[in-house]
Amino acid sequence: MSKPHTTWKGSQYDHTVPAVRDRVVQAAAKLVCEPIFEADFLDCSYGFRPKRSAHQALEAIRVGVNGGRTWVVDADIASFFDSIRPEVLRSALEERISDRRMVKLLMGWLRAGIWTGETLIHPETGTAQGGVISPLMANVVLHRLDRSWQQDHRRLGQIIRFADDLVILSPTRERAEEALAVLTGILTGLGLSLAPAKTSLVNLREAKSSFTFLGFHHRRVESFTRKGRHFLSRWPSDRSVGRAKDRIRLHTDRRWLMLPVEDVVRNLNRFLIGWRGYFRYGNSTTVFHDLDQFTMERLARFISNKHGHHGRRYGLRVLIDHECLGLVRLVGSVRHDPAHAVR
Repeated sequence: MSKPHTTWKGSQYDHTVPAVRDRVVQAAAKLVCEPIFEADFLDCSYGFRPKRSAHQALEAIRVGVNGGRTWVVDADIASFFDSIRPEVLRSALEERISDRRMVKLLMGWLRAGIWTGETLIHPETGTAQGGVISPLMANVVLHRLDRSWQQDHRRLGQIIRFADDLVILSPTRERAEEALAVLTGILTGLGLSLAPAKTSLVNLREAKSSFTFLGFHHRRVESFTRKGRHFLSRWPSDRSVGRAKDRIRLHTDRRWLMLPVEDVVRNLNRFLIGWRGYFRYGNSTTVFHDLDQFTMERLARFISNKHGHHGRRYGLRVLIDHECLGLVRLVGSVRHDPAHAVR
């Protein structure tokens, strides 16, 4: 792999690099290989698969916990994309692909190395995270985990996996502890390991016990209408909300004061619509309300600054007088019907 060459085009660099061709070839290889592996992939795997989604994984967790599997193995695979061993991947690929040329092509992306900008690194393990083919390769390797679990360890709990993120839902502490031990052993056989600091057992029957998965905070709460009845609730995690606020701050930064406010609102709306589209499925009303207030506050201060005023008062008056300039609101968009969550 040679250093990408760069040509000057107008006022920007036009990168005509081999990496672009590489992505095209990876996409073509994915189109050919994905149906072959899909024939074997199991229902417990939800990540980066046709007609499967994060919302389906989240719904499976809700149903499982409400059904009595309240002990959760919250597992985190350490440096997954950096740790895949070539021999493990090759063996997994050869289970379904008999064409040696295709296997050689797929394995070639592991050997190609990574250009850091100064040197070419050839790691002994791992596959490039973010590559077009990488999610499929992750599922190919971890299908062995799924298969082993479904064949030999289902009594220990229900495994729910989204690429390299996974949880196991167990009915008792004893089964959860055994599930964690078995999971560790299976991953060791694949050349992988769990990150101890990010892996834990959670008893959701304990007050305020919770875990985070796919950007949502999960916790059992008591029903308002049926006292003594508990159900699994989920809402955007603190980390997800923090990232959203960072994006809102970015879109309302002082550097954009020369732009028309309508453009700023339009850019904000693009982000808010996407964020709302993912987090609307759950129990997100309180978080949505708080984030709506934060967005209004930031936009009001931006408008005040743009017109030479301090604080938010002037900006709020402008927003109220002009129907918030079309700013998208999050509150009122929450859905609880899991049928709408299927992508």
